[in-house]
Amino acid sequence: MRVLVAMSGGVDSSVAAALMVEYGHDVAGVTLKLWGGDSDSGCCSVSDVDDARRVAQQLDIDHHVFNFSDDFNRHVVEPYVVDHAAGLTPNPCIECNRYLKFDRLLERTRVLGFDRLVTGHHVRMIETTEGLRLARSADSAKDQSYVLHMISVADLATCLFPLGEMTKSEVRDHAHRLNLRTAGKPDSQDLCFVTKASGRAKFLADRIELHSGDLVDADGNTVGRTDSVELVTIGQRRGLDLGGSGDRRYAVDVDVPRRRVVIGNAADLVSVGVRLESHVWVDGPVSGPVAVQVSAHGA
Repeated sequence: MRVLVAMSGGVDSSVAAALMVEYGHDVAGVTLKLWGGDSDSGCCSVSDVDDARRVAQQLDIDHHVFNFSDDFNRHVVEPYVVDHAAGLTPNPCIECNRYLKFDRLLERTRVLGFDRLVTGHHVRMIETTEGLRLARSADSAKDQSYVLHMISVADLATCLFPLGEMTKSEVRDHAHRLNLRTAGKPDSQDLCFVTKASGRAKFLADRIELHSGDLVDADGNTVGRTDSVELVTIGQRRGLDLGGSGDRRYAVDVDVPRRRVVIGNAADLVSVGVRLESHVWVDGPVSGPVAVQVSAHGA
């Protein structure tokens, strides 16, 4: 089977490519050029592309680079900026997966005559009465099913996720056994288009006007100031100027038009309901009380 492996330059995609070679498939690797800026972190820096290329050389497979930078700017960067301007907290990685890694790249996979697109995501595929569905990875701490929820059943049929039954430690062990150059490379946690040197504030300030504003309590009393209302996210505690109060207080509402952030305690962050959009039922819609996970990382 001819397979195209998306290689980000990290250990997961490196091992995914290695497994495909071990399984006897006709393998080629591809790295996406997504951002034309001076990124020094994330999954599309110059060093990451070089790591992917060198791993491909180790595995003796072809390696390609596809330039999707225009699509990335339109579908990922611009909406990210717009969301911040509205006081929302965007998740650009989901949009990148939606439009780039599992739309444009799948299209290119088919056009070039490959049978499957392979990625190093920690996720499993299962057969249900409705066809293929995503399921959580065997490594719950590294599960990435939530960032791939938008993939259609038809597109899943063209995908392979060989790391779904492996833990992260098993992935690294396999990379070390093969002496892959990415075996000890740390996982990236940064946005690939925001550099460590400049940070999110400068990135946004170069594109939109940021406004200072008041930090207020539930009664509207001013308890502090923020340099940029647009940079505050609901649930944020660190970095808020609250006059040295020892209490744990959080941003519970961001009101960009009024240029203010409402501050409260942990209890004020509790919600009795949530509005869901773009949800996907793995085994069909459910009814009645259910236990759900509402945060992939952190509290």
